[in-house]
Amino acid sequence: MGVTVLQPYPLPEGKSGAHIMDHLGKRLLSLGASHAGQFLVDCETFISTPQHGTPARAVHVLHNSEYPASTFSIIDNGTGKQVAIVADNIFDLLMLKMTSIFTSKKQTKIESRGARFEYGDFVIKLGSVTMMEHFKGILIEIEYRPCITLSYCWEMIREMLQGFLGINVPKEYPTYFTTQTIMNAMGQQQLHAKQNDLYEPMDTVKQYLEHFTNYRKHVQMHGSMASSTASISSVMLPSSVGMGRP
Repeated sequence: MGVTVLQPYPLPEGKSGAHIMDHLGKRLLSLGASHAGQFLVDCETFISTPQHGTPARAVHVLHNSEYPASTFSIIDNGTGKQVAIVADNIFDLLMLKMTSIFTSKKQTKIESRGARFEYGDFVIKLGSVTMMEHFKGILIEIEYRPCITLSYCWEMIREMLQGFLGINVPKEYPTYFTTQTIMNAMGQQQLHAKQNDLYEPMDTVKQYLEHFTNYRKHVQMHGSMASSTASISSVMLPSSVGMGRP
C-alpha cells in the first residue's frame, strides 16, 4: 500500500449527496479512471463504565474492506492518549462478551461506503458518510501507491485532488500529518514531523476516526442548538399567548 489522504468534499447548496457522488464518479471515468468495485469503512464506539474515580475510556472499533481479516481498535484512555491495536475478527466477539464493562453507543455508529476507482498509480474512493442511516457528508480517500512517506508525494496528491474535485486544497499538510509534540524516552517533550514517518494501514484508520469524530461532533452541536431553541420557545410561548388575550 501507499500513502493515503482523506479529503471531505463540501456539498454545494441545493445538491444532494447522491447527485454529487454520481457527478464525481462520472468525472473520474471521463478522466480515464476505471471502476474497481466497492469499499466500506465503519466505526462503532464503546464506552466503559467509570470505576473508583477513573475516567471513562472509549474503545473505537473500525473495519476497512481493504483488510477483511482485520479489526482495528483505538483505545482512548480519557486523558488524551490513544493506544492502537490490530487484531483478527475475533476481537468483535470479545467486545460483545464485555457488555458489563463496555457499552456500545449504537446511535453514533458511522460508516463511509461507495465506489472504488483506479487511475494510474492512484486509488480513489468516493465515500458517502452515514450515521444511523442518515447522510452526513462525502469523504474522499485517495491513495498514491508508489509512495511510503507523505512529505515525498503530498504535492502530487494535492494536485490530483484539485484536478478532479475542482476545489482548492491547501498547501499545508492535512491536520493528521501536522507536526506534533510528543514525549521521548527520557520524558522530554519534542516536536515530531509525522509527515516524514513511514505510512502504515493504521494511519488510514486513524484518519477515518478523526473525520468520523468531526461528523459526530457536528451532529451533537446541531442537536444541542435545536434543544436550546426548543427550550426557549417553550418558555416564551405562554407569555406570547397570554399577551394575545383580551
